[in-house]
Amino acid sequence: MNTDRSSATRLGETLGERGETLAVAESCTGGLLGSTITGVAGSSDYFVGGVISYTERTKRQLLAVSRESLERHGAVSETVASAMARHIRDETGADWGVSTTGFAGPTGGDTDTPVGTVYIGIAYAGGDDRDPYATVEHHRFEGDRATVKERIVEQALRSALAEIESAE
Repeated sequence: MNTDRSSATRLGETLGERGETLAVAESCTGGLLGSTITGVAGSSDYFVGGVISYTERTKRQLLAVSRESLERHGAVSETVASAMARHIRDETGADWGVSTTGFAGPTGGDTDTPVGTVYIGIAYAGGDDRDPYATVEHHRFEGDRATVKERIVEQALRSALAEIESAE
């Protein structure tokens, strides 16, 4: 895998400096995000774990995504990415939750939501003078399945790092 581990390293250093923790809820990345994070020595100091929820059923059962959200918006949506990130943050007690849901390809997309579409959710538990919140980014990546997954992971790492740094 060619994912740039320097983003994972920088994310870990930033979390470590702040004394904060992170958990992930993955769909389209199938564990690659968590694997990339844990590829950094010392990640057990800030990474509390994650859930791979590849189907709508597991999104409902393990991440408390409502049936209504899935039916109304679809599994690949801003609403579902936000719910996934918030739930994994809250259930693990992490300071930060990061989620990925999308279509890595080569099939699965449609005209409105083509292959390569991903939503990355980032949820913060809040702190001293900051309220809890969640934000979601929408991206579209080109390439084969492996390339799309790697690009999603890299973007999730960079986006989480940027969000964490802005929460100072």
